[in-house]
Amino acid sequence: MALLILGHPQIKKSIANKAIIEEIERKNSDIEIRNLAELYPDFNINIEEEQKALLRHEIVVLQYPLYWYNMPGILKQWFDVVFEHQFAYGSKGDKLKGKKLLASVTVGSVEQEYKPLGKHNFRITEFFKNIEQTAYFVQMNFLDPMFFHGTSVVDGFTEDQIKERARLYADSLINYVKDLK
Repeated sequence: MALLILGHPQIKKSIANKAIIEEIERKNSDIEIRNLAELYPDFNINIEEEQKALLRHEIVVLQYPLYWYNMPGILKQWFDVVFEHQFAYGSKGDKLKGKKLLASVTVGSVEQEYKPLGKHNFRITEFFKNIEQTAYFVQMNFLDPMFFHGTSVVDGFTEDQIKERARLYADSLINYVKDLK
């Protein structure tokens, strides 16, 4: 049904992303999960295998934590090598044309902190123009990102609260992806 590219470099240390992935796996949701850090701890990404995975699905979900207003390095490396010339773009590079791209992102801070003159100074969606442009360039359909805010115990949430909210978020993500068919 869908391909989920997990771009969390340390999923075992994560509270929210780990709970999201566990819930998706528990629900047996027909979402193929590719854990980049587990598959490629040395960042030596198997381009052919990743391209084959992309070709098997019409919906691609990027699941990752927001790191310094961007994606983790392993996910950036994946884009850099997998979305290559004559596969993703170029005169023969139409392999991703028409596929849907969804960023599903965990964010430590609460939503209210992402506003002009707020703690983070910008609306959260402004940090995703690079992914939107990439989707446009490779002829994918960019979907509005989904965000799970408040994933940090620093912001006053307990670990159990984060896990429970993450499971509910995972249910929303699963249902949203099902509705995209």
